[in-house]
Amino acid sequence: MTADPVDQARRLVHARFPDALAVILAGSTAAGRATAGSDLDLAVLVPDGGESYRETVRFEGRVVEFFVHTRTGLGELFAADVAARRAVLQSMYADGLVLVDRDGAAAGARALAEADLREGPRPLAPETVETKRYGLTDALDDLAHTGDRVERLAVGAFVLDGAADLLCDHRRAWLGSGKWLPRRLLAADPDLGAALLDGHLSLCASGDPAPLADAASTVLGLVGGPLREGYRRTWHGVIDSVGAR
Repeated sequence: MTADPVDQARRLVHARFPDALAVILAGSTAAGRATAGSDLDLAVLVPDGGESYRETVRFEGRVVEFFVHTRTGLGELFAADVAARRAVLQSMYADGLVLVDRDGAAAGARALAEADLREGPRPLAPETVETKRYGLTDALDDLAHTGDRVERLAVGAFVLDGAADLLCDHRRAWLGSGKWLPRRLLAADPDLGAALLDGHLSLCASGDPAPLADAASTVLGLVGGPLREGYRRTWHGVIDSVGAR
């Protein structure tokens, strides 16, 4: 019989972090969708004087991801997640299952996380949006004109990512990567997000770039349209990657 993952998490936390102020179990396990291969994602708040770190271990045959932080470290990580427009740790605290809550520490951290999530990510600077528009325009040109199927698939992934980035910014929604890209994209805009994802799937299945290009072009229309001639940036010591190169 496969061990219950929540029970596994409780045993591990009791043995590894007996003095924790708060422990939150997040991910598919907290949502009740765990499989035998699901890992355990654990946010652990420890007293000040400890350290903030991420660590991967294996416990009773299951992979465990620890996100350990002090109160100060938690504030810094929340701020970094907001700046990255991802709010990963905030989502863990807001939606996860509380395993430990010493003196209201978990409830306090959850309140801070929920406040960040309600606020949403800060909008990108207009210059940054222009750079991303230019990059997506360039990638759409490549998608339309490349005759190599492998290159077209690679460019299609760039188009999906770039369009998702601009759409999430336009909707003031959080970004995601990996399996969280489609989840966050659909949360940001169910209709246009689905069009982008279906277009990418069509490209992968049939090689037809048109549905993805149409959806990405619609995103460009929301944020100012394609940008080619007239784009210029002055060197300030950092090169922004704007195209699929």
